Amino acid sequence: MAKKILITGASGLVGTALKKQLLAQGNEVNTLSRRQTDEPNNYVWSVEKQEIDANCLKGVDAVIHLAGEPVVDKKWTEDRKKSIIDSRVQSTSLVLNAIKKSDSHQIKSFIAASAVGFYGDCGDEILTEDTEVGYGFLADCCKLWENAVDEANKLGLRVVKLRTGIVLSLKGGALPQLATPVKLFVGAALGTGKQWVPWLHINDMVDMYIKAVENPSMCGAYNACAPYPITNETLTKALAKHFHRPYWPIKVPEFLLKTLMGERSDAILMSSNTSAQHILDAGYQFQFIKLEDAIRELYPPTPACPAGRP
Repeated sequence: MAKKILITGASGLVGTALKKQLLAQGNEVNTLSRRQTDEPNNYVWSVEKQEIDANCLKGVDAVIHLAGEPVVDKKWTEDRKKSIIDSRVQSTSLVLNAIKKSDSHQIKSFIAASAVGFYGDCGDEILTEDTEVGYGFLADCCKLWENAVDEANKLGLRVVKLRTGIVLSLKGGALPQLATPVKLFVGAALGTGKQWVPWLHINDMVDMYIKAVENPSMCGAYNACAPYPITNETLTKALAKHFHRPYWPIKVPEFLLKTLMGERSDAILMSSNTSAQHILDAGYQFQFIKLEDAIRELYPPTPACPAGRP
């Protein structure tokens, strides 16, 4: 049955693909932007001013909340950290306050992004949704983020939080940055290379959000990651094999990454061995379970090139 969905952060990597898929399935989609655009069903909001066009809620069945400042694109100064947190917490509060003030909305579900950073750096420990929040900036950010989302429970909404790992896509995210040095013949693991990297294909990420909207039994937090976790070393080796490039056993040392990136390097060096069992129990069927299949779909061989070459 077709629904009307409000998406925040619809211009981002996941939001763009999600909006396209929802429309293709016959749903209606409202979006929120900082400025007026020519896009149909687009409404204006300002998180900083806590202003929102309440018309964005008319006829909406579910909200998919993806808005938030990028995490690793800029140095983590104290001001930047505040912006990263505020963009998530305050945007959540703004939408929920608008819903609270509306006496005619028909919204039943609030589906929100979160991140595996919730768990912090946990080494080889298997992380389930019952694992307690970790330590560090990313864990603190995710905790505050999820606390804000949980306020939707007080409005009688069904709340789903998808704790996302690395989303594999060619249109943004970490994959193009990880693949570039491999293509340039300088592929090597980062840090020890043993840190666990939760991943999922962009198609699965999109379908997971749609599943969360359509399945009324889904509630609470879910790890949004493929069932078979990998290490940074495994990921690098898989890319090298696909592109027929060398994999160098000399790893990029942690101190160098910390020198170049500062505290942001935590996002690369932390180990998150997340379990996908909860989302599997909810009935989600992955399109891509194996990393090699996901890479092959994203970087298919062309007729002019040998298999696996870019």
